[in-house]
Amino acid sequence: MQTDARDLLLPKIDDLSARLGVIGLGYVGLPLAVACARAGSQVVGIDIDEAKVDAFARGESWVGDVPSAAIVELRDAGRLSATTRFRELQDTDAILICVPTPLNKTKEPDLSYVVAALKEITHFLRRGQLVVLESTTYPGFTREVGLPMLEESGYRVGHEFFLAFSPERTDPGNPHFSVRNTPKVLGGATAACSAVAHALYARFIDHVHVVSSTDAAEMAKLLENTFRAVNIGLVNEVALMCHTLGIDTWEVIAAAKSKPCGFMPFYPGPGLGGHCIPIDPLYLSWKLRSHNYTARFIELAQTVNSAMPEFVVRLVTDALNDREKAVRGSRIVVFGVAYKPDIDDVRESPALEVLGLLHRRGARVSFCDPYVASVTVEEHTYTAVPFAEALQGLDCAVITTDHRAFDLVALCEAAPTIVDTRNATGRIALSEATRQKVTRL
Repeated sequence: MQTDARDLLLPKIDDLSARLGVIGLGYVGLPLAVACARAGSQVVGIDIDEAKVDAFARGESWVGDVPSAAIVELRDAGRLSATTRFRELQDTDAILICVPTPLNKTKEPDLSYVVAALKEITHFLRRGQLVVLESTTYPGFTREVGLPMLEESGYRVGHEFFLAFSPERTDPGNPHFSVRNTPKVLGGATAACSAVAHALYARFIDHVHVVSSTDAAEMAKLLENTFRAVNIGLVNEVALMCHTLGIDTWEVIAAAKSKPCGFMPFYPGPGLGGHCIPIDPLYLSWKLRSHNYTARFIELAQTVNSAMPEFVVRLVTDALNDREKAVRGSRIVVFGVAYKPDIDDVRESPALEVLGLLHRRGARVSFCDPYVASVTVEEHTYTAVPFAEALQGLDCAVITTDHRAFDLVALCEAAPTIVDTRNATGRIALSEATRQKVTRL
C-alpha cells in the first residue's frame, strides 16, 4: 500500500528536515528565505537575476530589511544558498513562489513571471511536494491557472502534491513587523493542502490564519490594499477640496483624528507608490470586468490618486508664479524619490512622475535621495544630487518623500519656495517668515 503523501512531508516539516525552495529573491523572497533558514530549515533561493546570486556569494544583501550579516551567517551554516538553476527544485519538499506580478502598459495584470515559475516547477514536481504561491494574483488564478498547470504532471492535488495561496504582507522598512510576527493568511486548494501549508508556515511565523480556499486568500490580499488605496483616494480628494476652500488639510485630519472611535486617519500625498497599493486593486477591478461588474470605488480612487502628480506640479507652478518665475528654466529639486521614507524602493513611486512632468515643462529638475543613486524616467536618467549641493541656487524644493536624513530646517532656510507633499515641514519649528515660503498639500 502506497504511503500517504502527507505522511511523507509532515514529518520532514516537523523535524525541520524539509528542504525549501524560494523562487524570487526580491523584497519578498529574500526576507522569507532568511526567516525560513533562521527557523532551522535548509533553503535554496532561485532567481534569474545573476547579480543577486553573485551578491549572495559575496555575502552582500540587496534588500534593506535583510542585513548582509544574516546572509553570511546562514550561508556559512549551510542553511541558505542561492542559484539561478531551477533544477535545484528537484531536491526540495516545499516551493514558495515570490516573483513580481506587475501591471503591463495598459494597466492589466502581468502574470508572466508566475506562469514561468509554474512551468519550471512542472519539470521537477514530484510526489509529496508542497507548492505555495505568495505573489499577488486575482481571485481564482491559483485554482484556474496554477492548479491545472501542476496537475498536467499526472499528480492529484491534495493526494500526491499540495497547493496553497498565501499572500505576502511585506512592509519594507517597517521596524516593528517582520516575516515572523506578521500574521499569515493562507488558503489551500483542498483541506489537506491547507493542513500541510499551515504546518510549514507555523514553523517560522507566529500566527497563521487559514481560510477556506485559495480564492478567499487571494481576495483577502486584494481587500487589504484596496482598502488603503480607496481611503488614500478619499483623503487625496479631501486635500483637493481643502485647497479649493482655502483650508489646511493637515489641521483638518488632526482634528478628525482626535475622535477616539469611528475614524482612522489616512494622509494625502503626491500619489500612490510601492509594490502593492497602486497595483493590487487594479487586479481586482480587471477580474471583475470579466463578470460585467464595475468596481466603482476602485476606479474612482485610481482616477483621484493617479492625478496627484499633476496637482503637485500645479502647486509648484503656482508657487513659482507668486515669485514671478516660470517653471521653464527654474532649478527645481525633488527631495526623495523612494515611495516611502527611509528605504531605497522606487517601484511605482509618484515622485518619478513628478520628475518627468517638471522635465517636460522645461524645468532644470534634479533629485536628492540618500537611498537612491539614479532613476530613469521617460528615457531620461537622473543622478542623485548630494544634499548640500541640492540646496545651492535652487528656485523650488519639492518634498515628495520625508526621509529622516533630510535636514528640513536647512532645506527650508535655503529654498526660496517649498512645496511639501508630506507635511514634513509641519512637524518642525520654523519662523513665520520661513513658513510663508511653504506650500503644503
